[in-house]
Amino acid sequence: MATATAKRDRAKIKDDPATPTVAAPVLKTKLHPLGDRVIIQPSANEEMTKSGIVIPDTVKEKPQEGTILAVGPGRILDDGKREKVDVKKGDKVLYAKYAGTEFKLDGEELLIVGQKDILAVVVN
Repeated sequence: MATATAKRDRAKIKDDPATPTVAAPVLKTKLHPLGDRVIIQPSANEEMTKSGIVIPDTVKEKPQEGTILAVGPGRILDDGKREKVDVKKGDKVLYAKYAGTEFKLDGEELLIVGQKDILAVVVN
């Protein structure tokens, strides 16, 4: 769970007019993740290096950064209470390399992961 300081910092950043907002793509199909799962749209990979060398698909690494499109309500704890999810729709996040399940929906490559596989929220 996030500390109170981290929550305050995210709230300050959210209210800062200089902070850029991320526009998430609109899907035709509505998704509602269950438990503490989130749906992420992975960021696009670079097709070419800075020096101009084209990278073939066979050697590209999977992206580990993406934008959250939907967030579940949180998992239910042993005492029956629901644990709050620390991320929200529109957050840009880093996630574990082999985390989650990839799927295609409305022509978009998406990933569904548990909250535990999200490593950090990217703040510009």
